[in-house]
Amino acid sequence: MQQLASPFSSWDSTVEWLMGPPLRIVLILLGAVVLRWIVHRAIRTVVDNAVERADKHERSSIERVLHAATGSNQERRRQRALTLGSILRSLATFSIAAIALLTVMAELGLPLAPLLTSAGIGGIALGFGAQALVKDFLSGVFMIIEDQYGVGDVIDTGEATGTVEEVTLRVTRLRDANGVVWFIRNGEIVRIGNKSQGWALATIDIPVAYDEDPQRVAALLGQVVEEVARDEAWADKLIDTPSVAGVESVSGGTMTMRIFAKCRPGEQYGIPREIRERAKRAFDAAGVRGPAITPFGGPQI
Repeated sequence: MQQLASPFSSWDSTVEWLMGPPLRIVLILLGAVVLRWIVHRAIRTVVDNAVERADKHERSSIERVLHAATGSNQERRRQRALTLGSILRSLATFSIAAIALLTVMAELGLPLAPLLTSAGIGGIALGFGAQALVKDFLSGVFMIIEDQYGVGDVIDTGEATGTVEEVTLRVTRLRDANGVVWFIRNGEIVRIGNKSQGWALATIDIPVAYDEDPQRVAALLGQVVEEVARDEAWADKLIDTPSVAGVESVSGGTMTMRIFAKCRPGEQYGIPREIRERAKRAFDAAGVRGPAITPFGGPQI
């Protein structure tokens, strides 16, 4: 019976064996490590460049001033870049490691066909069973990439409106005005209205009597908004001095004057209350009458 030759029977056979599969396996592992380093460096460069371009191309000059003053947007972009870079690096590491492992198994002579067949069948079964999970994950990735919203933003998802408390790749947690906490799957969010990005616009309608002089009322309201803009308690909450648009509507015994106030996000609720309160005092001092109240709610004759 013929005896099989051992690869370590002689120096030449040992060198020949070492120059075969072992060397190729070492080269594969070394190549995987180098490729991982290159991919991670490329991801870091791409993410940093994206953040730098976002810094240079703000949506408006108002946003540049606001973000430079608060610094909140810089921190938000930094957190988003770190999150996105971490996700991409993890995916790259997993892919490179899987390919390297399969290549090493092939060099060792292990049968890959049954393994790949089983993995394919398992992947199909997992894909059918976890469609919602994959959808939520991909939606979360794109939300982070596109910076649709972040922690602290007030958003309207259609299902609920509230302040974002936590954003993960699978769910977004909101707290509405009543204190209710909502957990919304990212894949179920069809539209998002972000009320905290850039600036907000407050629309203030002030009704007065039908027969009041519009120019006189507009002049009084102009003085009111100028006082609010000069007040230190409100100046930093306003992006620009509120403007009196004029007569918005005339209905029955009521003439409605409209004011627009461009302000920082979240301040579109407090500023109208302050303007209405000051307008009430100014009208009382100047004798401007409010809408007449008729007995049955109809127009005054």
